[in-house]
Amino acid sequence: MKTKVITNLSGIVTPTAQLPFGQLHIQEDCAIIIEVDTIKEIIPESQLNIDKVDSEIIDGKRCWALPGYVDPHTHPVFFKTREAEFEMRIKGKSYEEIAQMGGGIRNSVRDFRKASIEELTEITYHRILEFLYYGTTTIEAKSGYGLSLKDELRSLRILRKVSKILPITIVPTFLGAHEIPDEFQNKRELYIDLIIKEMIPAVAEENLAEFCDVFAEEHVFTIQESERILEAAKEYGLQPKIHADELTYSGGAELAVKVKAISADHLLMVSDEGISAMKKSNVIPVLLPGTAFFLGKNRYAPARKLIEVGLPVALATDYNPGSSFTQNMNLILSIACTQMRMLPAEVLWASTLNSARAINRNNEYGSLEINKKADITLMNIPNYQYIPYHYGMNHVVAVIKHGKTVYQHEQY
Repeated sequence: MKTKVITNLSGIVTPTAQLPFGQLHIQEDCAIIIEVDTIKEIIPESQLNIDKVDSEIIDGKRCWALPGYVDPHTHPVFFKTREAEFEMRIKGKSYEEIAQMGGGIRNSVRDFRKASIEELTEITYHRILEFLYYGTTTIEAKSGYGLSLKDELRSLRILRKVSKILPITIVPTFLGAHEIPDEFQNKRELYIDLIIKEMIPAVAEENLAEFCDVFAEEHVFTIQESERILEAAKEYGLQPKIHADELTYSGGAELAVKVKAISADHLLMVSDEGISAMKKSNVIPVLLPGTAFFLGKNRYAPARKLIEVGLPVALATDYNPGSSFTQNMNLILSIACTQMRMLPAEVLWASTLNSARAINRNNEYGSLEINKKADITLMNIPNYQYIPYHYGMNHVVAVIKHGKTVYQHEQY
């Protein structure tokens, strides 16, 4: 296979493992040399001698090269959208009130169970493909809209099937503890037993997921219930993740530390004690500002406080039909800057190298460094600050996944 060379770049912008959070490596007028699916060299363009190298040339079109985004929290396997609930929230109903009325996640569960495997696979394929258009080359993807043994397995099998045909890395997470389904509303203990005794063993037996997540909120799964589920998952080799302290303070961050979760996600209502506990652990705080924005919340996760104590903050879209219906990580960066006061360099770190850490993929993805996978996004921007500044836009010209161009904007 020929070596590939990306030439005619304005330069590269990337975090690296050697730099502190918030500092970026910027190299102008350079070329990226790719061997098979891996970055072999990054050298000044002036040192490149194309005539002596049997290479496939990729024209960088004077774009800036950045690492492909890594989105460590998404819910892409569902059937129908929930724009009617969006309008209800505009009229004054809260997310919690809609859920208590039988809407929200349970609404999506009913639709999911009625859909055929063919319908669900087709729609999931196209939804995940759309991440690529915005420069995202790796996603974590959860189940959680089946909430039965059959349908949770169906969800994860769809992710496995789609991952084999899409040019995007999909890291699967089991989220049977997303909500209590209709048929168990008055029998929640039986549903928790179903998760622990049947769902988790079945998921592990088919090796369908790497992580196990729980929606740890008092009106969904209590801290005690969440701990039982996550400890059971660990026994089957699934690493914990937690929806923590989103709608109310529940001690989710502290539980993430206790069960040695790889990440605690949301954290709008996290306590100082929870922050302190995470600081002493390896838990990655994953912030989802698109969710607070879309739900019309006035409160966002305390990003500055987390950063100031030295925590490696990550960002994600939380793509889902109810509370954050977007695959556009560029927009998430803008919201993180304006609403959480994160700096442009910090949001780039948080959406690439730190977010790769939140799904245990930082040795392969998240930065443009020698011997890492050639997951590269070319953007038509004058500088990296321009990405969150020119908000709501897609600056992506081309996306390279494992050394292969998998998307190119038609105007280029």
